[in-house]
Amino acid sequence: MKQIFVLLLVLTGFLSPSDAQTIKKLDGSLIDAAVVDQLVQRLMDTAQVRGLSLAVINDKKTVFIKSYGYRNQPRNERLDTASIMYGASLSKAVFGFLVTRLAQENLLNLDKPLYQYLPKPLIEYEYFSDLKSDDRWKKINARMCLSHTSGLPNLRWFNPITGVEDTLGVMKIYFDPGSRYAYSGEGFKLLQLAIEEITHRKLDELANEYVFKPFGMTRTGYVWHESFGDDNVAVGHLNNGKIDIKRKRNDGVAGGSLVTTIADYARFTEHILRRDGLHNKWFNEMIAPQIRIHSVTQFPPITFETTAENDAVQLAYGLGWGLLQCKEGKAIFKEGNGGSWRNYNINFLDKGTAIVILVNSENGENIFHSLVNATLGESCIPWKWEGYPSFDLK
Repeated sequence: MKQIFVLLLVLTGFLSPSDAQTIKKLDGSLIDAAVVDQLVQRLMDTAQVRGLSLAVINDKKTVFIKSYGYRNQPRNERLDTASIMYGASLSKAVFGFLVTRLAQENLLNLDKPLYQYLPKPLIEYEYFSDLKSDDRWKKINARMCLSHTSGLPNLRWFNPITGVEDTLGVMKIYFDPGSRYAYSGEGFKLLQLAIEEITHRKLDELANEYVFKPFGMTRTGYVWHESFGDDNVAVGHLNNGKIDIKRKRNDGVAGGSLVTTIADYARFTEHILRRDGLHNKWFNEMIAPQIRIHSVTQFPPITFETTAENDAVQLAYGLGWGLLQCKEGKAIFKEGNGGSWRNYNINFLDKGTAIVILVNSENGENIFHSLVNATLGESCIPWKWEGYPSFDLK
């Protein structure tokens, strides 16, 4: 009866054919795209989220993709699926795939200490010179960097234990590399340094060859490309009403400089679900648990309180991806958070189902929990650990 009703709405012009399509939830039930469309609008209006792009993948193919709100609210410019948005730490998932591909090509060994790939001692590179009194840097390898077990901080300018800004920005190793999990963007910078020294090529050039070009991601880069143009670029909207304009980078940062579109990142997600670009051995290596996680929350990165509440879902980290074991099977996820930019992606590998959310509004994370649950249904996602609240639409 519901399908007949929706068909009548299409025939009478109240819904477009694209609105009439259905999304399959994790439990196999269906939800009309028109219902999702209305839900997104209500969530955004209630939470005052300025701009959001959403893609849903079923059976390893994108079945729903749409943008809402503004790419630039003060200019009354609307967001669309080709709008360039800041990927923030979604960069790390792409880099995890890239490095695994380079390992597959025998260009590096994941377990070889990175300093052995460098033409000079790590401490002779200015960025890492603060480590001269702590030779544990000799233990750090690619596997540790990708699984956030290097012992390096997330950002050197913030204490990873207290979260307080460190105006000196001293680089430190906070624990024995490989011994525990603590989210680390600086570990990704170290690995990027080694990769660029090994290949004598820049990060964006490598990503373009192994990821962006073969996957058809023409509006994605770790640096700005003139081909992107200036006419469809989103700005961020901060809670204080100010506009956050990302600078056009000339140097890529593996942990956080990715710019992309919802259309491009949905393509990347499709290829991940299809296991494209990696042999089974190496894809399984990328999604294999490297470290189990028992921290109460993901941030601040180094916490001393532990919990067993996520043991049931086997919360862990792989090579660039967070890992879960749900009743729906294996799931891999990655978040992105950078000022006014808030992003989320989770892929249920055994189901061939995924969701991608890109938001250019600082308060966007407030609706992630409700949006994912309404679109895919209840799942084992550890929302508390990720720090995402449950937004009450009522």
